[in-house]
Amino acid sequence: MDFKSSDTITGPRTEDHLPHTAQAAVKIVIVGGFGVGKTTMVGSVSEIKPLTTEETMTQAGVGVDDNYGSETKTATTVAMDFGRISITDQLVLYLFGTPGQERFWFLWNGLFEGALGAVVLVDTRRLEVSFDVMDRLEEKGVPYVVAVNTFPDGPRYPIEELRSALDLSEEIPIVECDARRRASSRDTLMTLMRFLHSLAMSGALR
Repeated sequence: MDFKSSDTITGPRTEDHLPHTAQAAVKIVIVGGFGVGKTTMVGSVSEIKPLTTEETMTQAGVGVDDNYGSETKTATTVAMDFGRISITDQLVLYLFGTPGQERFWFLWNGLFEGALGAVVLVDTRRLEVSFDVMDRLEEKGVPYVVAVNTFPDGPRYPIEELRSALDLSEEIPIVECDARRRASSRDTLMTLMRFLHSLAMSGALR
């Protein structure tokens, strides 16, 4: 292709450039069932314009995708979401949101590759969709924390009741989170980083 002198080639926006002080980058995955808020979390906390792969939901998904609790949802992630956040001047997290529909789970293996840790978003209206998610992380040896996304119409339960219902061991952190709020999403990521640090200090982090 021949470019004319008037053609303009643009690169990343200045605000999207990696901070020059960054010394370490960590891959984190945001996982969960369909409609639990993964795209929302990545979008709310990312310091760059997030990459999303949302497509409009069609009649083809009726009877295939379980959208209980998300009946008004009109779009869904079909590959991944991507964002970035600087935790400190030196440490940057690359965030990868996974697709929630089971028919796209074959993409998870690639997204989990190289991930240091994960946030499992759960919806109290549909706790059962979280079990397969956590099983897959444990099979891959990816440490995770659980974040209960506080939907306005979702029932609220004490943390220890949720821990029991999800069959979580005591060492796995579980926190409440509002994925729409940057501060809340960032706090959840900080909980994960503290958990990963404790695992590294104990020698349990592979």
